[in-house]
Amino acid sequence: MPNTFALEKRDIFFWLCQLDKASTVMTVEEGIAPENIGAQTASALRKIIAEADLPGAERPTDYLQVGPLLRAIVGPDSSRIHAGRSRQDILATVHRLLLRDRLLLVLHGLSELRAGLLRLAAQYRTAVLPAYTNGVQAQPVSFGHLALGYEATLQRASQRLTEAFPRVNSSPLGGAALATSSFPVNRTRLAELLGFDQPVQNSFDAVQLSPIDVGFEVAAGAMGLALSVGTFVQDVHAQFHHAKPWLLLDDDALLAPSTLMPQKRNPVALNRARLLASEVVGDGVSTAFAAHNVSSGLTDYKRGEAARTLERTVAMLAEVNAIVAALRVDSAAALAEVRADYSTTSELANILQRDADVPFHTGHQFASELVTFGRGAGLLADEIPFSEAQRIYRATAGQEIPLDETQFRSALDPVAMVAGFRGLGGPQAAEFERMHGDSAAILASDNDWLLDVESRLSLTEARLDTQLDALAQSAN
Repeated sequence: MPNTFALEKRDIFFWLCQLDKASTVMTVEEGIAPENIGAQTASALRKIIAEADLPGAERPTDYLQVGPLLRAIVGPDSSRIHAGRSRQDILATVHRLLLRDRLLLVLHGLSELRAGLLRLAAQYRTAVLPAYTNGVQAQPVSFGHLALGYEATLQRASQRLTEAFPRVNSSPLGGAALATSSFPVNRTRLAELLGFDQPVQNSFDAVQLSPIDVGFEVAAGAMGLALSVGTFVQDVHAQFHHAKPWLLLDDDALLAPSTLMPQKRNPVALNRARLLASEVVGDGVSTAFAAHNVSSGLTDYKRGEAARTLERTVAMLAEVNAIVAALRVDSAAALAEVRADYSTTSELANILQRDADVPFHTGHQFASELVTFGRGAGLLADEIPFSEAQRIYRATAGQEIPLDETQFRSALDPVAMVAGFRGLGGPQAAEFERMHGDSAAILASDNDWLLDVESRLSLTEARLDTQLDALAQSAN
């Protein structure tokens, strides 16, 4: 991400000054402020910004504190650029700009995470591991299949946030308190100077209503993303309950020792990521509460809750990206875990129906009885004697099992089971390649869009500075 979008210097003061730059240019263009006053104001703005950039300098966050800085240099004429403005539309506009910066950072973090999951999916596409429902081993799948599933949830999160961007990137500026003013303020020009796509049309909505739903829209998008991230983190974290986990973190910086137990390598990065995901959800709820049951015209919902939600989301994504970058699959350990349980027995019922025309219920009942016997005898699925399988089938179905031993053993092979899936979106190789290719293409398109937006915003900021500098130089 370009350094120009780093948040440290792009604070409320930065945006108050950007608004003043745009207003100075527009008021001179529209004849609201004389050119000589605009030139003096532009020069004063440059001086104020330079001084505020010095180490330890104050950076006011209320326009009531910025206006006097201009008047101290230019005199009361500097207030001409404030014609047709109010702290109400200024606050609403700064709210949008803070959201815009942070939303782009979130989308960057999301793109990195999606790319990381696609990389892992390709790297471990054939690794067979257990998947769980109700906390119990359900079916064997490929790691590639699971990784593509996680990426799909993030793809939707990215889509929701990208769809919100045009609403975030709409300008309230020039709406004044809520009804514009008698000055010929060019709201479209102000929007253009600040990189907005368009002004919010109705000035009452622009200043007093849209901050509520637009702020909550991005906060809700971040909450949804945090829920998906939390699931992924918890699925990885569950591995550390096992003596031989199959998802490993190959980065000591993500682990921490115990002060008492020398064998422990605590996955602290997972703890941090999970906590951040929970805090994002909490921040999003705070955004809603700040706007709930509040009359229009108040400032409760024009504060920083939504922006802070996105800031926390950026931190969460940074933590998860570090986890994904360090993730390694132990394929042998994963396959051993699958073989240690009976999750392939559903395929035994499938084969009995598909290859021997046995009703599924009959095959399922036989497989269930086989599991009960095997577990009771302390046997793995591939250790059950075929003679016992024949006996159990006779007791269950009242006839001989219509499979030979080779077919029986093949039905219980997890690798063959995964390869044999046929449904749309399954883990089989052909579907993996299709879905991986589609996801990679969508990610590339999303990255192109993001690069285009940031390039346009960078160009707009540079153009505004050039226009302000030209105006300031005319004062000399």
